[in-house]
Amino acid sequence: MTSHTSNQLWPLSKPAAIFDFDGTIASTGDLWVEVDRAFLAKRGLAYDPSFSVEMAALGFTDGAQYCIDHFGLDETVQQICDEWNEMGAQFYATHVELRPGAEAYIRALRSAGCKIALATTNAREVIDSTRPRVDVDGLFDVRVHGAEVPRSKHHPDIYLEAARRLRVNPQDCIVFEDIVPALKSAKLAGMVACGVHANDPMQDVQTARSIADLWIEDWRDLQLP
Repeated sequence: MTSHTSNQLWPLSKPAAIFDFDGTIASTGDLWVEVDRAFLAKRGLAYDPSFSVEMAALGFTDGAQYCIDHFGLDETVQQICDEWNEMGAQFYATHVELRPGAEAYIRALRSAGCKIALATTNAREVIDSTRPRVDVDGLFDVRVHGAEVPRSKHHPDIYLEAARRLRVNPQDCIVFEDIVPALKSAKLAGMVACGVHANDPMQDVQTARSIADLWIEDWRDLQLP
C-alpha cells in the first residue's frame, strides 16, 4: 500500500503535473450520480451504482456509445452527450467547488515553475460553467478534454496529449487521479501515478492505493511553503 511523504510531492521532483478534475480536485461524484439516475429514469431504466463507475472512466462519447449498445437506445451519441452536457453544466454552475487544499497546491506548483495540465473526460463547456468560483483559466497551462482524444481513460491517450501540449516528455510528468483505470493508464504512459482519495463511496480505494506510485489522503495534508 502506497502513501505520500512531503518530500515526494513538495517540492515536486517532476517538471509537469497533470490533474484530473472530478473526484480528484473537485467533489462531484454525487452530482454525476444524480445525472445518471435522471438519465436512466427518463428511459425507464433502473439505476445501478456500477453504471456510474463505468461512466467515470469512459467519458461522454464512449459512455454514450456504451449506453446505446448496452441498453439498445434509439439515440445518437451526440444527442446523449448534449443531454449530459446540459445537465452537467446546470449542476456545475451552481454547486461545484474545488476540494480544500487542492487549489493551494496547484498554485504552489505553478509558482515553483511546474507546468500544469487538466486532463478530464468532462466536456469543456461543463468545466467552463464553474467560473468564476473555479479559476479554470488561471490554474492550468493547458486543458485536454475527453472529446479531444481518440480513446477513454482506459487508455493513456489523454495523458500523452497533455504532455505533448505542455511540451514535456511523458516521463517528466506526474498524474493525479482517483479512479483505477486512469491510474493504470497514467503508468502505461510512463508517468508517475499519484492516487487521490476522492471521499466517494464508489471509489475502489484499496485497488487504487495498490496501483498508485504515491497517494494523497487529503490535499490539506501537504506541507506547502
